[in-house]
Amino acid sequence: MKIAQVTPLYEAVPPKLYGGTERVVAHLTDALVDLGHEVTLFASADAVTKARLIPVRDQAIRLDPAPLKSDLAAHLTMLAEVMDRVDEFDVIHFHTDMIHFPMFRKYADKTLTTLHGRLDMKDLTEVYERFTDFGLISISDDQRRPLKFANWKATVHHGMPAEQYRFSPKSEGYLAFLGRISPEKRPDRAIEIATKLGKRLKIAAKVDAADRVYYEEKIKPLIDGNPLIEFIGEIGDHQKSDFLGGAEALLFPIDWPEPFGLVMIEAMACGTPVVAFKCGSTTEIIEDGATGYLVDTMEQAIAAAGRVGLLDREAVRARFELRFSATAMARRYLDVYGDLLAKRPFAEAPLDDVVTPLRPLDEPRSFAAAG
Repeated sequence: MKIAQVTPLYEAVPPKLYGGTERVVAHLTDALVDLGHEVTLFASADAVTKARLIPVRDQAIRLDPAPLKSDLAAHLTMLAEVMDRVDEFDVIHFHTDMIHFPMFRKYADKTLTTLHGRLDMKDLTEVYERFTDFGLISISDDQRRPLKFANWKATVHHGMPAEQYRFSPKSEGYLAFLGRISPEKRPDRAIEIATKLGKRLKIAAKVDAADRVYYEEKIKPLIDGNPLIEFIGEIGDHQKSDFLGGAEALLFPIDWPEPFGLVMIEAMACGTPVVAFKCGSTTEIIEDGATGYLVDTMEQAIAAAGRVGLLDREAVRARFELRFSATAMARRYLDVYGDLLAKRPFAEAPLDDVVTPLRPLDEPRSFAAAG
């Protein structure tokens, strides 16, 4: 199958530091190549991929030191490059929200669009009511709630390469917070949990410019002078096995409708259980009492973080391999691609290189991980 992957240009593929969508695209692309498909990646030139790379910008936007940049111009240039090659592909898989809809409406039947962000924002309803011909993929069932009417084709949970994360059979006794410092991620809750338990907490997190005041006024005072709390800053993929594997538990005390939450499965890949608030996707990702604990209150979170040592770290890793490997994700997407091809006119469907069975669908299906 000839597949195009079209990624946002904000981070490298995969990201050098923090970054979710581009990391998922990197792992999906490589897994599809490993499964024998002909994949083309449209991305910035600093991408590292097994696929054919079509570079559309010299480097990813966020770490580009240029003082003046236009993300809109960069993405329109990329979409024009995809359009110039549109006939080369059986499936064009977009990860760019809705920006491609007007340009690719004529080719909507050969596209799929994975939505990676929150969908409860003003103005989105009108877009998805207007462009109903584009098939959509959600990354959790919960993500769909604000746009239940949209043209959903499947839910496909994210996956990561199992070999990228090293299993740690025992922890070093600290708690971990990994991600972004922002009000909705609630690092203040993580600090409170660790402090009340008398446990060390290591925070590896990015501070966006938009969250700098929140960090300086709300979080930094909770860290300064607290000997239990260590702020590390942003870390890259090569540091995550040590950071997450050494943790007794990952704290995921969010306060927003998280569409997925990659850090949860990254922790599981290291054998580290997760203590997560029941919000957004967490009830789909964490199996309560097996790969972590799901909580509603701070009291429950403190109690759960105090008993994570009872969970079997080998079992946590095994559940990751079954449900959230990059190969598992790629196979679920191949099912969706096959359904897309099966619904197109017979003469347009390739007969010699489709690996997955083609089964017509009358209704959208969910390919979220079972279990």
